[in-house]
Amino acid sequence: MILDEQGLFSNKQAITESCVSENVLDMGKREVSFGTPVGLFIQIAETFNNLTSLSIKVQTSMEEDFSSSVDLVEQKMLLDELTKGAVSSIKFLPKGNLGFLRLVYTVDGTNPNQGAIIAGVVDGVQESFHNA
Repeated sequence: MILDEQGLFSNKQAITESCVSENVLDMGKREVSFGTPVGLFIQIAETFNNLTSLSIKVQTSMEEDFSSSVDLVEQKMLLDELTKGAVSSIKFLPKGNLGFLRLVYTVDGTNPNQGAIIAGVVDGVQESFHNA
């Protein structure tokens, strides 16, 4: 799997409160989920502390400022899952692209003072026989 800087939502982005990804991706005004799925890689880059859970949501909008956004998919990860190296179960961009995509990180519980995420679109999702 190869991560490209232009395809990153978050590059070891510290998540110490609810926020959106540091980058918005312009996917064009076409559906990206038809044909070969577009891989999505979301990994914990630094172990989290002091929270109950973290929700990760893929959001799309016709406007780059997300003035009217649509939620496409969401995963809630509990604190014991938020360890360095852990990977989200969201593996592909879902159907419904309106043009622009971003991730939304929602902290539940006490705000952490450590924890970071790396996330982006990838050409292929790396799996091993252990994950099959």
